[in-house]
Amino acid sequence: MLKIGGLHCGFCAHTIERAVGRLDGVEQVSVSLAHEEALVVHDAERVRATEVRDLLRDLGYTIRDPRRTQAFEEAEAELSEARVRLAAAAVAAAAALWLMLLMATGRGFALLPWITLALAVQVVFVAGWPILRMAVASVRRRILNQHVLMEFGAFGGLLGGLIGLVHPDFPSSDFFAAAILISTYHLLSAFVALKVRTHASAAVRRLLALQPPTARVVRDGYDQEIPIEQVAVGDLVRVRPGEAIPVDGTVADGASGVDTSLVTGESVPEEKTVGAEVIGGSVNQTGTLLVRVNRTGEDSFLATVVRYVEEARALKPGLLALVDRILRVYVPSVLAIAGLALLVWTLGAWLLTGTPMYARAVFAALAVGVMGYPCALGMATPLAMIRGGGQAAERGILMRSASAFATFGRIDRIVLDKTGTLTRGHPRVVTVETVPGQDRRELLRLAAAVEDPSEHPLARAVVAAAQDEGIEIADVTDFASLTGRGAHGYVAGRRVAVGSPAMAEQPDIGGPAAIGEELAESIERLQARAHTVVVVLVDGTVRGVVAIADPVKPEAASVVRRLRRRGVEPVVVTGDNPRTAAAIAEQTGIGDVYSQAPPDAKAEHVRRLQAEGHRVAMVGDGINDAPALMQADIGIALGAGTDIAIESSDVILVADRLDAVVDAWDVGRASYRRTKQNLALAFSFNGVGVPLAATGLVHPAWAMAAMAASVTVVLLNSFGLRVLSPRTYRRFADPTRPSAADDDSRSTAPQEVPA
Repeated sequence: MLKIGGLHCGFCAHTIERAVGRLDGVEQVSVSLAHEEALVVHDAERVRATEVRDLLRDLGYTIRDPRRTQAFEEAEAELSEARVRLAAAAVAAAAALWLMLLMATGRGFALLPWITLALAVQVVFVAGWPILRMAVASVRRRILNQHVLMEFGAFGGLLGGLIGLVHPDFPSSDFFAAAILISTYHLLSAFVALKVRTHASAAVRRLLALQPPTARVVRDGYDQEIPIEQVAVGDLVRVRPGEAIPVDGTVADGASGVDTSLVTGESVPEEKTVGAEVIGGSVNQTGTLLVRVNRTGEDSFLATVVRYVEEARALKPGLLALVDRILRVYVPSVLAIAGLALLVWTLGAWLLTGTPMYARAVFAALAVGVMGYPCALGMATPLAMIRGGGQAAERGILMRSASAFATFGRIDRIVLDKTGTLTRGHPRVVTVETVPGQDRRELLRLAAAVEDPSEHPLARAVVAAAQDEGIEIADVTDFASLTGRGAHGYVAGRRVAVGSPAMAEQPDIGGPAAIGEELAESIERLQARAHTVVVVLVDGTVRGVVAIADPVKPEAASVVRRLRRRGVEPVVVTGDNPRTAAAIAEQTGIGDVYSQAPPDAKAEHVRRLQAEGHRVAMVGDGINDAPALMQADIGIALGAGTDIAIESSDVILVADRLDAVVDAWDVGRASYRRTKQNLALAFSFNGVGVPLAATGLVHPAWAMAAMAASVTVVLLNSFGLRVLSPRTYRRFADPTRPSAADDDSRSTAPQEVPA
């Protein structure tokens, strides 16, 4: 895995894949443009890793430090340098435009061409030096890309201006100004792309920040707080309530509830006792644990998840943007037309008239270079994204990448996480069942009184249920928490215990016969539906049970039906147990359900669907979803999810509405259609302008005016003005409104699914 600096667009990825792929011994090259990483699989005996790095540097790219934190700092430094280069070019472009305005109003002066020459040299050779270096390296390897085309236009402007200093037929200032504007626009595009990619790497940075920087190690009978890097396998680490567990290990002493949602995604803590494994980054909740360290450094769980995320980036299928596919044909075509113009007005003119027209040949070739720079083509996608992004924002959707717009229309599989995605992500009481003669509200009042001092999520669910019914929470005395089992205390002189069915059978709580036959059947039935069941004992007798579950979102089943109408088949991949996964399948109507999937298995399942030829979207909200979100063609995170999930995604559902997934699909598809319209409009200007420039009749000022006009037309079309025919406009103006078929399933009764 290599971290690469200096990537600009899909053409850069294509350049690297072609150049590195030509090396003898290289078997596979996968480049992630969004995250500036490359995975190179090679035979170490035939080609060394240093040869690959040297080739990349020779192409004009930089190899960043393999240490992740250092690579982040280098990316920030590159962004700062790009900002300075862009600012210098922008000042020169503004000065050149002002000088052109003076000349147009008849107030030009003798030194004007020389001043514009100085500005052009500064922009092309100083501010634009990195692009020039990459263009030269690409030409040496017979690779034509956007850098080559830009430098062809810029050098065409410089050469035309220099000829104009001695030849009156060449408008020197106009040619110099064209070189400045082309280079400045290219630097702007490169800066925006680099800024997006630099901030996209925040997911890995946040993952690394989850691990505490220090650990409390027990040595010589005393607790010593040391840097996490100094902790060794076999050390004993003490973790107090409320602290994040700093290492992967096994509980050597103590018992506690541990929030393991970063591993399983599930909201209910796991009870950890002696011999249980714990994961670094999970949160200890109730008791003190003494943990014996099993894994450190690159072998730890968090480091492994980081590696999964980075591998997912590199192995993610390459989606060459539509504009890049056009440019792969367009760039050599423009260069060929420029060469043809030279031949026609020299050799062709000599064959027809006996006199070669050298001045017109040079003028025509240079005009092709200026007219051929695809300014509007470069604006087509961003402008469509801005329009689509505005429509998405109105629906509570944040689109973060161009690939999301370009790919939505081709998605045919959508992988859904369970907890927090299909379900609400928080346990709640779904039913209370009592023995004959026991009042339901009274039982809930007693249970809530005992659970009120506890911070356990199941306890909070019982208290919340009582409060929702307007039940006043009574005081409890002699409260005691039984780690892993429940809690008990006295309420108005009555001994009340709330906990697991196993707790009820303990001699000091209720005894072996505490649960009667009728309640035993209720417990079995509720557990078969994958509910979490707690029993309530009053004075040593079980008086009822409380079933707690994580309810399915009301719109979940509706979203499944709406996606299928669009040809998208939903799949559930969850870290939860098979019983809960089956409940999801029954209540949402999803046929494909995969359970007990850790983070790497979720990403692998997405990768397997992609290998079968599917375009895959992934919807999730947890840390354990991050590798799959990164691997998917489109990662969709819920706004209420973790920062890592959000940073790993292409789309964020800010309002936390699951039905916004369908709205995002509609907006993305519509925006991609608008992108294709913009490209057609932009290409029409270049398609007509380049052949005209080859005649030698197009003045550089008219070439710049044509570029401005093409951008204007694309701008108008992107923001809804009727550049196209009214019928075509109505078809594409806003195809994101829900259809009548969608409206019939907007509201469904809440459903319950276990936590």
